[in-house]
This record gives sequence, structure tokens and C-alpha cells, in this order.
Amino acid sequence: MIGKDEFFESLQTAIKENKITLPTLPEVALKVRDAVEQEDVTAHQIADMVATDAALSARLLQVANSPLYRGRVPIESIQMAITRLGYKLVRSLVVSLAMKQIFQATSDTLDSRLRNLWEQSVEVAAISRVLSQNIPHLEKDQAMLAGLIHNIGSLPILTWADSHTDLMEDEEALDQLVTELTPPIGKQILTLWEFPESLIKVAEEAFNLQYSSGPQADYADIVIVARLQSSHTDQITSPADWINVPAFLKVGLDPEVELIEIEGVAEDIESVQETFL
Repeated sequence: MIGKDEFFESLQTAIKENKITLPTLPEVALKVRDAVEQEDVTAHQIADMVATDAALSARLLQVANSPLYRGRVPIESIQMAITRLGYKLVRSLVVSLAMKQIFQATSDTLDSRLRNLWEQSVEVAAISRVLSQNIPHLEKDQAMLAGLIHNIGSLPILTWADSHTDLMEDEEALDQLVTELTPPIGKQILTLWEFPESLIKVAEEAFNLQYSSGPQADYADIVIVARLQSSHTDQITSPADWINVPAFLKVGLDPEVELIEIEGVAEDIESVQETFL
């Protein structure tokens, strides 16, 4: 069976030779993201960009009227959603909603794995959003996006593994390969997407339980804790070990506390899951 280093090299060669392509964000998501950075952009201009994708427009309206963001008056148009929610929030939501399109299987073999991967991403995103609410210097919707993209590196790994029958039939070996190679491939993808360093760091460090970048929590810390609190976690640890994970202290969560048991948290997590699943 192919080894980790050989697989990684063959994957990089396949990428360079266009035998396999890295995931790309839909064009509308890129346009909205770039437009929000321009000082003179208007809500009408952003609305026109979003409107070019009918499915994304419908999902954005649905989310704007969901329990996560709903106000007293229903939001009836994309422009109204942009005005009410704000440019930066809409940017995060558009990119987040576009993510689901990327987790699409290219074969029946991959279908169940990618579905499970997306469900894990959504749960981690939901928990990340909750965790960030008490950390003033972090944005909760950016934390949610961090959860959605933390394992993006798994996609090309699984796609390339699908061409190695013996590897696909050995789930334990494949899981190990995915765990070890997801961070460097994830970093490669988010760098290609020109994501901010704070989110590139998430893809690079989300599986590193000893990660510590300084005294303040960052999005990588949030996602590390969210992964451990997730029911989908694939890291074999027990809450007794979490006291040694620096991210817990920085996020301000007692390692012995299960987040889901805190009043109101389960409802918040469920709202995000309903939005993306």
C-alpha cells in the first residue's frame, strides 16, 4: 500500500499536472468578499453580485430570517439583508453558505465520507460560534466560518485516495493519512483562496492540541476546543486530558465542562446546524 510521503508527493504532482484540482470558491463568493474591502461599495452593488446566484440568494434570505439573525421585521430582499446585517457579516455568510457546494462527492465511494465531513464541519462551526461569543476581539461569524473550513484539506486527499483502491478499502490507514495530511493541504488551499492569515492558521493548527500562539485566544484556539467538544471528533482524548490543552485556558472554558450542557447552548448549536444542514 502507498505510504504517507509517497501519497503526499503523488498528490502534489497530480495538482501541478491538473490531474486533480484544489477546491475553489464560487465566483460570487469571491466577488462579494473582495467588494466588501472597497470603501465605496454600496449595498445595491453587493446585492447585484449575490443575485447572480439564485440558489445562494435564496439561502442568504433564509439565513437572514432564521433565529440566528431574525429581527422584528422580516427581511424580504437581498439588499435589505445587506443593509440590516452589515457588509462584513454578509461577506462571512456568503462564503460560509458557498462552502457546502464544495463538499460534493465525485463518486459514490466518496459520498458518505464527504457527507460525514460536512456534518462534522457544521457542528464544529456551530460550537465555534458559541465559544467566540464571550471573546470580544473575535467575531462570532468569522469563528463559524473557521469551523467550516478547518478540515478543507481533506477534500483533495479523499478525492485522490479514491484512485487508490487498496487505500480506500483500508479505513484505518485512510483515516490516519487524512489526519496527518489535512493541515498542510488545508493551508495550501486557503493560501490559494487568499484567506486572512488568522483563518489559514486554523487549517494549519486545528488538529494540534499543543498549539499556542500567545496569551489571547485566536480562531485556531476556538476550533481546537470546538473539535474536542464535538460529537464527531476523531481525536482520541478524554476530558481528563483537556486540562493540558492550552486552547481551553485561552478560550475560558473549564475542560471539565461539556459546552452542550450550558443553558441555551444546545439551541444555538442546533440553529446553526439547521442553517447549514
